[in-house]
Amino acid sequence: MQPITNMLAAAVPRVTGSNDSGAASLPTWGSEPGAEPAPFSDLLQDAVGQVNQLEEQASAAVTGLMSGTGVDVHEAMIATQKASMAFELTLAVRNKAVQAYQSVIGMQF
Repeated sequence: MQPITNMLAAAVPRVTGSNDSGAASLPTWGSEPGAEPAPFSDLLQDAVGQVNQLEEQASAAVTGLMSGTGVDVHEAMIATQKASMAFELTLAVRNKAVQAYQSVIGMQF
């Protein structure tokens, strides 16, 4: 579970997740301890915005590579892999959210 937490922390820089004892804890949303939690919609908008930014950087790197404006092959490959992994993570989170929604809708009260 730790690698997933690391990926989420890299994707959403505002995530923190340690307590005084050094043991892992649930992430707290906000820039400082004790801060009011950010709305979930804002968190999702920020994450999608970061994925979009990575895609734009990858596109610019590939365009620079193709035009010969000083972008190295490894830089373009790294940028495209970052964009691809960020998109896959976003898609996985979306699929889990849809699955959770469908589970809640299917519950009988």
